[in-house]
Amino acid sequence: MEDMSGVRRARYAVAAVFAVHGAVTGSFATRVPWIQDHASLGAGRLGFALAFTALGASCAMPLAGRISHRFGSRNALRGLIALWTLSLVLPSLAPNLPTLCLAMFTYGACAGMADVAMNALGVEVERRLGRSVMSGLHGMWSAGALVGSAAGTLAAHLGADARTHFLLAAAVLTVLGVLSCTWVLDIQPAEDEEPPPRFALPPRSALLIGMVGFCAVFAEGASLDWSAVFLRDRLDSSAGLAAASTTAFMLTMAVARIAGDAVVNRFGAVRTVRAGGVLAVLGGLLVVLAGQPVVAMGGFALMGLGIAVVVPLCFAAAGHAGPNPSQAIAGVATITYTSGLIAPSLIGGVAQATSLVVSFGVVTALACGLTVCAGVLRSAERGAEREVSPRAAAVSGPRP
Repeated sequence: MEDMSGVRRARYAVAAVFAVHGAVTGSFATRVPWIQDHASLGAGRLGFALAFTALGASCAMPLAGRISHRFGSRNALRGLIALWTLSLVLPSLAPNLPTLCLAMFTYGACAGMADVAMNALGVEVERRLGRSVMSGLHGMWSAGALVGSAAGTLAAHLGADARTHFLLAAAVLTVLGVLSCTWVLDIQPAEDEEPPPRFALPPRSALLIGMVGFCAVFAEGASLDWSAVFLRDRLDSSAGLAAASTTAFMLTMAVARIAGDAVVNRFGAVRTVRAGGVLAVLGGLLVVLAGQPVVAMGGFALMGLGIAVVVPLCFAAAGHAGPNPSQAIAGVATITYTSGLIAPSLIGGVAQATSLVVSFGVVTALACGLTVCAGVLRSAERGAEREVSPRAAAVSGPRP
């Protein structure tokens, strides 16, 4: 019989790991202007350096499954989350473009491996509970990012050196992350189980779902790393106010994700994503047309609200999209997270060639894809409805 108290404990533990992972991202995003100035980079060169985050993650993500297979899920996550939190210090130490590229490659590699490991454990917790928890887990990631960005906003307002800020943040988050891993599920492979493949192409059924996620995560990645720069360079905002725009974006993301399960249960995945797409487009238009910092901050907040639950819904849809749910989910995850990792560098490249306003015009155009393509989630939504009863009935023990 399944130990449901242990599964519930594991759910809260992996939620804490999600929050720690998000706090690292939020801390970094608010200090991107400081890093840009410290390394003496323009928008294009900064975007080039940020592209190494995507390169590092793409190279390292396939290793997460093998690390978990070798050491077990708990030990693997403990080590990977520690590497991720400690890697936060590296970008602040880079004095020029080459060293920043190396730092961002390492930062991205650690981010990708920890991300894969914690999401895999989140999916397993959801399977054992027999009900959706992924939106809430992603909500905890956003809540952690909000805390990290709030601390970063304060540090920027006080004019603190990012090296000191990141060192203190990394120390605290490493302790919290490692301790949280004590209670996550410890999944050990069977003795005769083959290691997972290094790479697997997503099935065709997952490609359209992945593109919906691509649009949402592109907007998320662009807003996280460039909202503060946009307010500072385009609207002449102070460092503290510019950093606060990232906090506003994170706040709406966290609230929407935590409340996401209830909204989806009432209105369905398709209508939720379509409505979110409308909000994201409105937010993008506010950013593009903004003449005052408060208008741009409102635009970033609306974008966060609109795209918040899309990725968890894409993961759920992928699980019903074909005969191999694991492969489909992995394919969607690859598409969506690659989008988030390449978005900052593409935004920088467009900004270098034109302007940041044009860059966020591209983000707004992609957000339209959420409303247009939301219908691809419909068949998966119906499949989920058919599976709710048997899944719930299969779970023994009290409901959490």
